[in-house]
Amino acid sequence: MTLYGIPTCDTCKKSRRALEDAGHDVSFRDVRAEPLSEREWDELILQFGDRLVNRASTTYRGLSDWMKASEPEAQLAQHPTLMKRPVIRDEDDRLYLGWDEGVRKTFL
Repeated sequence: MTLYGIPTCDTCKKSRRALEDAGHDVSFRDVRAEPLSEREWDELILQFGDRLVNRASTTYRGLSDWMKASEPEAQLAQHPTLMKRPVIRDEDDRLYLGWDEGVRKTFL
């Protein structure tokens, strides 16, 4: 399984640790150090839509009004840390967004 996020994100750390403790083989992809391709962003946006953009983040609040009004693709291309985290790709290539109770129940 692959966990997409950033290494400083507390939710990414917590979810990775919990997944590994539950016996999952987790590969971590730092979206800042290893940027996603346009095709990868397109796949995530197709799956999650604008829910992929974390509008509660400090980064989002600091965006210009023009950037806030732009499409999620443009926002995430310019600011990959705007991605709601983590995004998890399981062994069957299914995608999950966040680390809420539903996602935890699926994997733990």
